[in-house]
Amino acid sequence: QVQLVESGGGTVQAGGSLRLSCVASGSTFTIDVMGWYRQAPGKQRELVATRTSGGRTNYADSVKGRFTISRNNAKDTVYLQMNSLKPEDTAVYYCHADTFGEYGKDYWGTGTLVTVSS
Repeated sequence: QVQLVESGGGTVQAGGSLRLSCVASGSTFTIDVMGWYRQAPGKQRELVATRTSGGRTNYADSVKGRFTISRNNAKDTVYLQMNSLKPEDTAVYYCHADTFGEYGKDYWGTGTLVTVSS
């Protein structure tokens, strides 16, 4: 079992920056991929960025060049550095963890709200 706790959300002005953190606990050795998803009002949840235990990253086109995903050495914490924020980045951001195939599980945090004002 894995628990995910996000932090770092808040309100920022357009053009500003924010750093989100997600701490995983429990059976963290089972985790392969960690990432961030977001859900804006009236929209479906969408992938923002992911990072595998081996360091491979994937970003949504809308955030490429502005957001950076990183993980600490123990790979139990994932960060999302968000720069040049735009009002359209406003959403609840959710941390996600996907286990190695032999475990066959995934986990979600409860989300942290990011509001970008004009």
